[in-house]
Amino acid sequence: MTGEHQTLALLLFSAFVAVTLAITTWVSRHRRGSAEEFYAGGRLFSPMENGFAIAGDYMSAASFLGVTGLIALFGYDGLLYVVGFLVAWLVVLFLVAELVRNCGRFTLADVVAARMRERPVRIAAGTSSVTVSVLYLVAQMVGAGSLVALLLGARVRRRGPGR
Repeated sequence: MTGEHQTLALLLFSAFVAVTLAITTWVSRHRRGSAEEFYAGGRLFSPMENGFAIAGDYMSAASFLGVTGLIALFGYDGLLYVVGFLVAWLVVLFLVAELVRNCGRFTLADVVAARMRERPVRIAAGTSSVTVSVLYLVAQMVGAGSLVALLLGARVRRRGPGR
């Protein structure tokens, strides 16, 4: 990558981060509400809209890239892995969602914290959430970096053992 392209890429990335942080800061200062309003969207969404939101959450970039990679590497077996993940997700959703709703809580951590000591449960839930988020972020950044390198015409160098 030439110095000119590298400067342009860094400027565009910095501008994107700055705009995202500005929007987030502005919205967070102007929004006030309860946990119910945050988790349930103020009860303003129809079941169809809520279904689309859940489907969009399930089909994140890391999941999509992972599914494509599994199918590319393993063919039909990779497709079976994907179906297995989807079925397992739906079973867990049906088993856990009713219990959470019946308890009047919004997250599984809220339900467990109501039944056990709250502080250790919150620490465990926060730690696991951050760990999973970091792993998803790494997968997304590798995919995005490879795509940007391809778009800018740079050669992607793979470093590994013995290289």
